Amino acid sequence: MCQTIENMKNTIKSAVLILTLTALPGIDANAQEKSSAAKSNTEIQAVHFNTTKVDGLNIFYREAGPKDAPVVLLLHGYPTSSHMYRNLIPILSKKYRVIAPDLPGFGYSDAPDHTQFAYTFDNLAKTMQGFIDQLGLKRFAIYVFDYGAPTGFRLALANPEKITGIISQNGNAYEEGLSSEWNPIQKYWKEPTQANRDALNIFVSKEVTQFQYFHGVADKSLIAPETYILDQHFLDRLGNIEIQLDLVKDYRTNVALYPKFQEYFRTKKPMILAVWGDKDPYFLPAGAKAYKKDNPNAEVKFYDTGHFALETHVNEIGNDILKFLAKLPK
Repeated sequence: MCQTIENMKNTIKSAVLILTLTALPGIDANAQEKSSAAKSNTEIQAVHFNTTKVDGLNIFYREAGPKDAPVVLLLHGYPTSSHMYRNLIPILSKKYRVIAPDLPGFGYSDAPDHTQFAYTFDNLAKTMQGFIDQLGLKRFAIYVFDYGAPTGFRLALANPEKITGIISQNGNAYEEGLSSEWNPIQKYWKEPTQANRDALNIFVSKEVTQFQYFHGVADKSLIAPETYILDQHFLDRLGNIEIQLDLVKDYRTNVALYPKFQEYFRTKKPMILAVWGDKDPYFLPAGAKAYKKDNPNAEVKFYDTGHFALETHVNEIGNDILKFLAKLPK
């Protein structure tokens, strides 16, 4: 009986010793690394809301993710702000440092009167150049959407060595991507009269803002009301209609630059992923497919949704982006 009890004690001691050893540093390091990696890939990174001064303007931006991780710069479009990336940032920031600024005239960034600041895409790109310089961004991938595309592509032309890859979400660079919704805008480009400008006032109305969110969306209950309500709040600020009409007029310079953008795709061959809501009323699927003309290795993916594809397909798009980013040079 005593011998049996003694054997049991020895067995318990051995078990405790084994458990202690496996918990020590260096013991089964591979398993510990896997556990740590799994934890870091599932932890939600805190989003920080910051402002920095660029050329006298306060530029608001959201930032999340490890400071030493590869950078992804998210550039929003019309009529929104970095708020459009609120659901994508947590997906990407588990592995990447994600930075999403508000362009001048949008969101929480300064919106000086159009008589005090030139609202052109050259100037938006100039401000974003100052922004990336201010933050010391040496290498980064860019996600461009709508107005963010001509802004981001200007940055790429000026800083080809900084760009690790391009994600274009309904960000157009080809004339075949422009739908008939652009007809009244193109009329204003050709005949920039006050009457043609006034005819575009509806462009900043709440009806058109909601149209951009709901058109092409099968399940409209997926569209959060704060999206179009917040966008309209900023659009309705005093003097903002003139800001937006100045940018609408200047969009013609983007079309004029399409050949240069395409030459960049063709000669520099950046890795490109086009993720596209195929029912976008403004930017047609042909604009996504066209990327492959100048860069045959471009990846093109379509989703059954409209202009603001992240509102309905953020998980699918986020996963496709993560797969793409994993292939980029560091």
